[in-house]
Amino acid sequence: MVVEYEEVPEESSYSADGLPQDTAHLVIDRVRTDDLADIMFLANNKRVAEMLTAMPHPFTLEDAKALVKRSAQNSMQSRLFAIRMKNTGRIIGCIGYGPMQEDDGVMHVGYWIGEPFWGNGFGTEAVHAVADFIFNTTVFHELSAACRVNNPASKRVLEKSGFQLRNQSMMHSRGAGGKVAVDRFSLKKTTWTALKRWGSAA
Repeated sequence: MVVEYEEVPEESSYSADGLPQDTAHLVIDRVRTDDLADIMFLANNKRVAEMLTAMPHPFTLEDAKALVKRSAQNSMQSRLFAIRMKNTGRIIGCIGYGPMQEDDGVMHVGYWIGEPFWGNGFGTEAVHAVADFIFNTTVFHELSAACRVNNPASKRVLEKSGFQLRNQSMMHSRGAGGKVAVDRFSLKKTTWTALKRWGSAA
């Protein structure tokens, strides 16, 4: 897999307000109150919720407000960002990271994209941007991620981002209403750096 960047960015290239760099099609920034209507439309979808661990279904206005509040309370140990289209400014999903008890010392990355925007590579762009951000602005040297075993699209996103399959396990999904089988992945900073340099050389 080749990461499509021309060069490995320096830490100083990240925006002063502590946000990931823009991608070809996306802006990764904070969730805002003016996103509430779009969040409700995109997140109140069982096909989205059943692929995630924490997203409820039905998804209410209070759930959407909680996303805005969580994004405003970001710290370097736990962040939640909006994924929005660069050409319209409209939110199309969310991506974030934080610690997980079963992955001590590793940051877990999770994301979702609204169904109308599936299949366009936006998940991969967002994961690339956030992986860059974590590895260049924090002390963490390894990321983890997981996707349901019946979600090949998300598995492709992780594989295209350099994540390697680690094992399978069970996780609870609010949207699916119980425990589901997941593939668990990891990505080391050394691997990510090497992939980016190979991509630049290519």
